[in-house]
Amino acid sequence: MERLAETCERIAATTKKGEKIAILAEYFRSRELPDAMTSALFLCGRAFPAFEERTLQVGGRLLWKIVSELAGVSEPELRAAYRKHGDLGSAACELLTGRTNRPVSERIALADARRAFDEIAATRTAAAKATLLTTLLARATPLEAKYILKIITGELRIGLKESLVEEAIAKAYDEPFAQVQRANMLLGDIGATLELAAKHRLDDVRMRLFHPIGFMLASPAATAGEAFEYFEHAQVEDKYDGIRAQAHCGNGRVRLFSRTLDDVSQSFPELMATLVKVSGDVVLDGEIVAWQHDEDGGHAMPFSSLQQRLGRKQVSELMIAAVPVAYVVFDVIYGGGEVALDRPLSERSSILDDLFPADGRIAPQPVRDQQAKLFVEEERPVSGWVLRAPTRWADSVEELEAYFEEAMARGNEGLMIKDLQSLYMPGRRGRWWLKLKRELATLDVVVTAVEYGHGKRVGVLSDYTFAVRKGEELVNIGKAYSGLTDVEIATMTEWFLAHTTADHGFVREVEPEIVLEVAFNAIMRSDRHDSGYALRFPRIVRIRRDKPPAEISTVEDVEAIYVRQHGRGAAVDKSR
Repeated sequence: MERLAETCERIAATTKKGEKIAILAEYFRSRELPDAMTSALFLCGRAFPAFEERTLQVGGRLLWKIVSELAGVSEPELRAAYRKHGDLGSAACELLTGRTNRPVSERIALADARRAFDEIAATRTAAAKATLLTTLLARATPLEAKYILKIITGELRIGLKESLVEEAIAKAYDEPFAQVQRANMLLGDIGATLELAAKHRLDDVRMRLFHPIGFMLASPAATAGEAFEYFEHAQVEDKYDGIRAQAHCGNGRVRLFSRTLDDVSQSFPELMATLVKVSGDVVLDGEIVAWQHDEDGGHAMPFSSLQQRLGRKQVSELMIAAVPVAYVVFDVIYGGGEVALDRPLSERSSILDDLFPADGRIAPQPVRDQQAKLFVEEERPVSGWVLRAPTRWADSVEELEAYFEEAMARGNEGLMIKDLQSLYMPGRRGRWWLKLKRELATLDVVVTAVEYGHGKRVGVLSDYTFAVRKGEELVNIGKAYSGLTDVEIATMTEWFLAHTTADHGFVREVEPEIVLEVAFNAIMRSDRHDSGYALRFPRIVRIRRDKPPAEISTVEDVEAIYVRQHGRGAAVDKSR
């Protein structure tokens, strides 16, 4: 553990990407394979491989208590050190420095740390977790404790992304970076990826079912004319107002994953029961929508209807009947025993042809699946349809504009326009897929700071400062306090209290994880925020649980809206 911590310090000391990769590659080559595999995992800020979905279940309050007791300092002293460094690991390192050195025989091996994490994850009570963690940290040097805590909290903060770890593996074992990256994506295990690279067996990788991968993303098109700057012939689908979901089906099991790669299966048991009927092992990409079924097939309902179903761990029969849902499938990632990522959209569509009946609909069944843990006795349930997204083809701007108006008349958001030769590129946003929808003045932002409210909200954190992205940075652009319900604010308050990074009394800086969609009347230039812009009358539209912080709006998005609102002659200051 000591050598890993020292390597992390070397990585943190340089801002040069090439140097970081070289340091890591040299480190990997110098270690025995089991230690290199564990190191790769820890260097991604993880205690366990991504596919396992295990967590330590160790809260911030417990960590603070353990560090305070080991360092022999008061809560205010620990808080001051935390504010100085910005994370608990660095604060602990400072406060623990000067302790009596441990005997050499008590050094912590990487295998010891991994074994301790296994035991902590398997232990249910906070007291037992505290005992195990205290024992581990008591053996650690201050520097080791720093990185043990950083791994537990999931953020190393040394300027090291998982993609750099992948590049270092490629360099260390002389393997193509693209193959390393692909293997890690399909396996969800950076340690196993390193092992295959070291043994030069990356070609052996197969997709791990029930481990979600990133979704392919679309770029906005302002007009049908702009869309045809990229396509001469395009596949067109309605853009539905729901939540993106990946369905993994196989061996009589089904799991649904959101765009943030969270398991949302329990929220939609009736979809799971229907998806069990899909033949073979498949991974589908689609949209979960609130659905009104009728003799003509039905139509999607507004997102506000679906919101009642989101975030629920248990769904009653009454809720299923009140808010019926459908899963509209528009792509396939895995099918027929093969990964379909490298096949063009036209071929992936053919795979879907084989999976769906001629009418493109798989009818719901009574929910009797034990996996769903719910039983609905209706003979003809209306919720739980699995539908193939209707597709059409456009060869002109006029044809696309007509399709757009038809989609809007059906109550959908607009159109998805796709290159028939496009490969499925997880996590990538390009011009292969475009989204065309009626312009709304909204942005997706992430909350960076919160404040206590006034009046009846004096005891809750209801005022949210939020940011957009500027390259790798987050830059604030506004503050909003309206749009959420009292229940949502109460839930958010609990989350923000548990994820505060700096407590300034009335104002708290928080981990940038909560994504909101905000509406506004206009964008103005302003020196008040570090983005250089401010929103006029911002209000919260909804919490975007389906969107990760990495996919929020950018300063470039803000500038584009600013130019549209103020005319093409509006100057855009790129120095901001």
